[in-house]
Amino acid sequence: MIYEPADDSFLLNKYVKEFAKGKVLDMGCGSGIQSLTALENTNDVLASDISEEAANYCKKKGINAIYSDLFSNIKEKFDLIIFNPPYLPKDDVDKEFSLTLSGGKKGNEIIERFLKEAKKHLNENGKILIVFSSLTPDVLKLFRKYKYKFKKLDQLNFFFERIFVYIII
Repeated sequence: MIYEPADDSFLLNKYVKEFAKGKVLDMGCGSGIQSLTALENTNDVLASDISEEAANYCKKKGINAIYSDLFSNIKEKFDLIIFNPPYLPKDDVDKEFSLTLSGGKKGNEIIERFLKEAKKHLNENGKILIVFSSLTPDVLKLFRKYKYKFKKLDQLNFFFERIFVYIII
């Protein structure tokens, strides 16, 4: 299943336009929207997804894409890592859409796995753009736990949740 662009994708995309330079990783590339935008600023973009279908879909769009469960098949370092993770608690997600939407039982487990490994894949002065929901618990605590500096760039407000974009270093 391929995650089609939604409000979180479009909000994140505004900042990909601003920050994409140098060597870029689009983690959880889905439809490739972030990769295609990054390619407007740099030729060095790697897209990855846990869905082989999504990686192959991006390849057909001319994007350098690979299958990878987070960093399992990625050894390089990057100037920017873009991450639109699945971030909803498992109970809030239809089983059919679980891979693209559920971040685990609480909703933050995939984000935590990502944060544990991400620093090893950042160049000096490298940055991460990440999007998540107010329904995702303890994300800022996880940033602190793994000793990242972070800043909220933007948010979208809905009647049932808020979606945030943060830059972390």
